[in-house]
Amino acid sequence: MPTSTFDEFKALALADGFDEVLERSWPADALLDNHTHPFALKARVVRGEMWLTVGDNTRHLRAGDVFVLECAVEHAERYGSEGATYWVARRS
Repeated sequence: MPTSTFDEFKALALADGFDEVLERSWPADALLDNHTHPFALKARVVRGEMWLTVGDNTRHLRAGDVFVLECAVEHAERYGSEGATYWVARRS
């Protein structure tokens, strides 16, 4: 979903069958231990940086990067010193 605005991201996500699209912001140095979600998601980081850990794999994500998680996949999130904002499309 290479888009430049939230409205473009949302329109493409809804056309791709996602149910909900929103913007999420996290404060500096936030840490979310292992958890799951009852939905699949596709997200694009638009500000700051974060580290997403799934199993033994950790990805360092910055503005412009996209990540995907299937429903119920256990993962952890850590946010950088400036926090982070991403646009996320969810599919129940």
